[in-house]
Amino acid sequence: MKNLKNISKYLRGYIGLVALALVLPACDIDEIEDPNNPTIESVLENATVDELNNLVVGTESGMRNVLGTYYDNVGVIGREHYRFSGADPRFTSDLLGFGSSILDNNTFYTTNPWAARYRVVKNTNTLIDAVNNTNLVTDEQKQGYLGFAKTIKAHQLLLNLTMMNENGIRIDVDDFDNLGPIVNRTEALAAIEGLLEEAKQDLSSAGSSFAFTLSDGFDDLITEPELRNSASPSDFLEFNRAILARVNVYQEDFSGALQALDESFLELNNNFAKGAYYIFSTGPGDQLNPLFFARNATGEVRLAHPSYVSDATPGDDRLGKVALRDAPATQSGLTSQYDVALYNSNTDPVPIIRNEELILIYAEAKIQTGALPDAVTALDIIRTGHGLQPYSGPVTSEALITEMLRQRRYSLYFEGHRWVDMRRYNRLNELPIDRAGDDVWVSFPIPFSELDV
Repeated sequence: MKNLKNISKYLRGYIGLVALALVLPACDIDEIEDPNNPTIESVLENATVDELNNLVVGTESGMRNVLGTYYDNVGVIGREHYRFSGADPRFTSDLLGFGSSILDNNTFYTTNPWAARYRVVKNTNTLIDAVNNTNLVTDEQKQGYLGFAKTIKAHQLLLNLTMMNENGIRIDVDDFDNLGPIVNRTEALAAIEGLLEEAKQDLSSAGSSFAFTLSDGFDDLITEPELRNSASPSDFLEFNRAILARVNVYQEDFSGALQALDESFLELNNNFAKGAYYIFSTGPGDQLNPLFFARNATGEVRLAHPSYVSDATPGDDRLGKVALRDAPATQSGLTSQYDVALYNSNTDPVPIIRNEELILIYAEAKIQTGALPDAVTALDIIRTGHGLQPYSGPVTSEALITEMLRQRRYSLYFEGHRWVDMRRYNRLNELPIDRAGDDVWVSFPIPFSELDV
């Protein structure tokens, strides 16, 4: 795999086609001035609104790269699903620790998600540099670009930290020829929080509208759809605060999480789907939803872990996230008769963060700050919203944490949280082991190519 330094080669091509450049192999490109496809050097000095907007589009597009591998990593280790592949047995060996298998620091499931997220970080850094070196946009417009870039940068770093955990990540990658050190989880979370706070200040000074148009994936956040057709800086700030609330619970800063939620798009009702999404289409050069596999497929399939069904409460409508197959599928001693069925087509959107997660963050923060009745109220919004009776168990912190984790398991199924949640509460030993000798990993290793940097 390419060293992280070499990621910059992907971006030395034509910035106007960033979304495509991200999936092309690295190569040397002659530096030829092309007014229709400006080079990275040209946008770093007096970039126009159109050039900056191309960077925004490329940044948002790149967020979708290698999502399938990321969700398979955290979902398989978290025992949410099995990933059967006729081409690669490592989904059922390495990720599950079968026999003597361990996580490999020099193979696709480690290196590809890591590199994809840092490609987007590189794009955000380019956007920040370009904004700071142009006189062709207003101060308010600059603040909008900076708030967008720093928020997305923080989110992408958080995804890599989710995988690497205590092994840490690089925060300082502004100069790809002189990378900063890999920092531990605590330092990384603090740096990510700092980026989100900087972005908040930028967005608060960005006026009433962006100079760019966000994708339809942010339409849910538009507060005045009768007046605008794209999310505004204040709308996007609510997304920023939602991501911060997630960061805060990872930091065990539960008072901070509640404060962030107050400024987010949280609604304490059953508008569970409201949120920000990755979007996909069949358009030329666009991407399809990598999490969609047709039901009853063979060869390449995602199957619900059997415990998702067997552990469920009867009547829970979240069982609709899986579908009974015509025939069970088996590979490497693993069997399931249920497909993962969250998506009905290859153009369905995938959530980045939803109101349902925010309600559950609210419940968790209320438990951890001692406001147990408020936590029960939030958990009952989730339970009754999915066809269950209100909570009737003990109203103690221990019991409510178990209930909160259970609701997160079913509400946020296949959205990248189960492994992280059980790890945060030191409950990885509660995840099912399907074969004697299988392991539940705590962290992914730092990619081999990073060890000599």
